[in-house]
Amino acid sequence: MLIEVEVTAGENSPLDLHRMFDLLEDPRPVSRVMAPNLKGEDVWCDVTGWTEDGPCPAMAALSEDSGEGVVLLVYGGSEGVRLRPAGSPTEWDLSDAGQWGEACLMLGKDTDTE
Repeated sequence: MLIEVEVTAGENSPLDLHRMFDLLEDPRPVSRVMAPNLKGEDVWCDVTGWTEDGPCPAMAALSEDSGEGVVLLVYGGSEGVRLRPAGSPTEWDLSDAGQWGEACLMLGKDTDTE
């Protein structure tokens, strides 16, 4: 199944992305993922999709990637995905320095999610 991920650079993600992914399974909602934090360390992170209106569901699915083989694709809304340390008591907020945005995540195929 092909899926198009199109992200417009903005306050959440500094990168534009327009790419087709060949999914190997049906996408599923995801709220936590083991991913690099702002220091590059793999930690549990809360994740949400992001649009111009704020949070939306984040989705995950295994996908073929020509450069990496099989990856876990985590994607969200028109402005990408937003992450924060797992269990953070703060609301999703673009001005929170402890949160960060990405166009999407392409993680190892065995990456843990919740």
